[in-house]
Formats: sequence, structure tokens, C-alpha cells
Amino acid sequence: MPESNVGIWRGQERSSWIRLRTLILLRWVAIAGQIGAITAAQRMYNLQLELPLCYLAIAVSVVVNVSAMFLFPESKRLSEFENFLMALYDLLQLAFLLYLTGGLHNPFALLLLAPVTISANVLGLRAALTVGGTAILLVTLLAQFHLPLRTAEGLILRVPDIFVFGNWAAITIAAVFMGVYSYRINSEMQSMSEALSATHMALSREQKLTDLGGVVAAAAHELGTPLATIKLTSSELIEELEDRPDLREDAELIRQQADRCRDILRSMGRAGKDDLHLRQAPLSTVVHEAAEPHTQRGKTIHFSEEPCDGASRQQPAILRLPEVIHGLRNLIQNAVDFADENVWVEMKWTDDQIRVRIIDDGHGFPPQVIGRIGDPFVRRRRGQPEARDTTRDRPGYEGMGLGLFIAKTLLQRSGATLSFFNGLDPYKTVPIRPEQSGAIVEVVWPRSKLDALHGEFALPLGANRPIEI
Repeated sequence: MPESNVGIWRGQERSSWIRLRTLILLRWVAIAGQIGAITAAQRMYNLQLELPLCYLAIAVSVVVNVSAMFLFPESKRLSEFENFLMALYDLLQLAFLLYLTGGLHNPFALLLLAPVTISANVLGLRAALTVGGTAILLVTLLAQFHLPLRTAEGLILRVPDIFVFGNWAAITIAAVFMGVYSYRINSEMQSMSEALSATHMALSREQKLTDLGGVVAAAAHELGTPLATIKLTSSELIEELEDRPDLREDAELIRQQADRCRDILRSMGRAGKDDLHLRQAPLSTVVHEAAEPHTQRGKTIHFSEEPCDGASRQQPAILRLPEVIHGLRNLIQNAVDFADENVWVEMKWTDDQIRVRIIDDGHGFPPQVIGRIGDPFVRRRRGQPEARDTTRDRPGYEGMGLGLFIAKTLLQRSGATLSFFNGLDPYKTVPIRPEQSGAIVEVVWPRSKLDALHGEFALPLGANRPIEI
């Protein structure tokens, strides 16, 4: 891969993200199972349990689930560190319940393997090892320290020590094996996915260079005859103008320029040029390029660019990344699709951030899906009333799912954070004009991710370099 692309690959966020709602749903299933097991042990088998502490541990999980449902949108995806904290919490909560209900004498101790397996699939090596090591430590402690299970007559239920040791060895070995196996398989799948993506990019780039080479070859073929004629004629003139040194010098210049044209065409067909200046542009230029296909669709697009308080008035020069242009183009397309008459594209910057806000004067995002914007193929939930027909502006448009999912994914790969809300949302404090009452999409980048002149991805300046094929 050329060195010019290494920095872009290095800047991509490649952590494994999963939806918060998926973990919430799994935890509800675990809560239901814990309540069912404790109820059955008490009422069917008359076991004496520390019910207040057991239900307290379950109640904490209920509070965590309910809080997560109300504090975060439905499309919230957890970073690697957040996934690590969730897995660690589930592990500790289950270990506490096992401590109250017999430790490794309780057959449900095998459930400690669940957080280990999930962690190995979605976390990095260090976090997965931490969760697996914590699980082994808890199993070891539970083998020695726990509250015994007692019957209604006060008898202690326990299995022989050899079986306790067997349970400890089995869970420990299974935690190591399943963790390593899951992590290895997941790593290979991710490596294959990245390899396929890199292969696709290489094939696409090769196809473009091949097409360019074909055009140059055709041009060289067509220009070959006139250039040869010019060179031949100039050579004959040089011989005939031996007694006219002033005109002979002009004829030699013509032959030299013909040779230069031949060399340029040969160089272009062999490699091409990587123009460093075309890989960056002012912020407004990149945004206008993204919006250009939608400026003649019957809606007025208003552009504004200004620095935030205390920032330099000179707008930043940013990288012309394809994912940034395509992602912004999708967002502007969505705004134009659902606007009544106007779309506003506001560009602002500070010394640390670059911010683009896209606003329309339409009806805004439907309230029933605003929490799931960014998920592919968003559909109206069953049982909800019919909403406004948002497909009337574009025939065959299937909703806001796939287009916004692609835009969100591409922009997040470039380091951006996206926010979706409506202009009439009473809980948002973003100052807007009264006519800007429709949907609002705000895209914020750390300036170091996009700045072409400063930061970790700054482009080198100098002469154009040959493309390495």
C-alpha cells in the first residue's frame, strides 16, 4: 500500500462496537432467569437463601438496565472500554449471587463463562485477558468463600470436595479455552474482512489507473504521428538552416519540445502523478463539493462559514477524504429530500474542533425513530400510528435507514461524532432561527483528524510524486 494511504488507515476507528440495546436485552433475559431460579429454589425446594441480598443484586441490574434505556438512544453503540465495563459488571454481579447461593456447589456457576466468551469476541486482547483473569480469580475465591445452601431443616447441601475441585478445574479450563478460541476465530474473521476491504480498494485503484493508462495510451497513439512529423520537419529545417543560426536555433527548440511532449506522454502512461495539492482543500470547498449534486434540485441551500469565539478567521485546510465527501453528500441529500424550501449548511471551527451542521425547514425526524437513526433499514415499529408520508419527496425512497447508516459509518471512520435531533426539540439548547424547525444533523471532528496542515495526518508539501503501482 502506498505510504500516502498509511496515515488514513491508521486514523480509522476499528474497535468492535455492539449495540447497547443488545446487551440490555440479554441482561433482561439473565434477570428473568435469576429471579426464576431463586423463586424455584425457595418455593419448590424450600432452600434457605439470603433473599434480601439476592434481590438487591438483581435490583441493581434492573436499575442499570432501565437507566441505560432512558439515558442513551436506541442506536447507541458501545466502545471497547464501555463493553469491557459491561462485561466486568455482569461477571461481578453473577459472582455475588453465586457467593450467596453456595459458590461452586451451585450448578449455575457455569454461567460465569458467558461474560468471558462475549468479551473474547468483542474486546481487544488486553481487555479480554482482564475479564478472563477476573473470572478465574472469582471462581477460585468462590471455591473457598461462599454462603452454604441450607434446607428448611437446616441441613447443608454440598457436593464432595473432589467435585468442587472438578468444577473449579472445568470452569477454569473452559474459560481459558473458550476465551482463546473465540478471540482467535474473531481475530481471523476481522483480519479477513480487512484484507477483503484492502483488496477491493486495491482493485478499484488499479481499475482507475488502468482506465487512465488506456486514455493516455490512446492519446499517445493519436499524437504519435503529428509529433513524429514535427520532429522530422524540424530536423530537415535544422539541416537546411545551417547558414541561418538564428532560425536554426528556433528549429532545434521545436525538436526539443516535440521530444519533451513524447517523454511526458510516456511518463504519464507509465505511472501518472500524485498531486499533493489536490489531496487537501479549504473546509468550505470540500462541503460545496459534497453538496454540488443537490444544488439544482429545487431547494435553496444556504452556506455559511465562520469561526467560533477565539478561533482564527482563516478557515482550516482539510483532507479531501472520500468518506467525508460521500458522508456529507448523503446527509445533505437527506435534508434536501425532506426540506420544504430551504437547507442550511453551517461550517464552524475552533482550534480543536471542526463542526458542520445541516438543517432543513421540513417536518423533522419522526419521533418514533429518532433514537434509532443510524441503524440500517429503520422501519416504523409495530402498533405505532401512521406517521407522515416521508417518501413522497423521492419516488422509491425506502426511508432514512440505509443512506444515513452509510453516511454515519463513513463519517465515524474519519473520526467524526454525529448527533441527530429536531429544531423544535425542547431539550436541545442549540441556538437556531425560528424557520430552522426541521431536522438537524451535527457532525463534529477533532481538528487533528482532518487538518491537512497540522496534526497527526498533516500532508507533506513539495513536488508531485509518481504514483507507486
